[in-house]
Amino acid sequence: MAKYVIKNHGHSQFMFNLISGSNVILTSEAYKDKSSCKSGIYSVQVNSLFDGSYRRKTSVGNHPYFTLVAGNGETIGTSEMYSNELARENGILSVIASGRTTEIEDRS
Repeated sequence: MAKYVIKNHGHSQFMFNLISGSNVILTSEAYKDKSSCKSGIYSVQVNSLFDGSYRRKTSVGNHPYFTLVAGNGETIGTSEMYSNELARENGILSVIASGRTTEIEDRS
């Protein structure tokens, strides 16, 4: 079962993880307040269904990963680093399948 988990992040900031089963499949940027963090979750719920919202990238260490971006091009969340491009595509499919969840756990 998928859910979003809101957590404290540093000095009075918030962030969320999208979790499927026991795996973190997307990690948000830091937000200055909880309402902005919740808006970020809503943005994932809206944008996660569209393949064009995913930016497939490769790290400096040559590991594939992806970011999910909003309609304005701003990054909503970032994946983990994957061992290969197929694993990255499977990660994207997991976010597509899980992103619409309305389950939110607030651990902040």
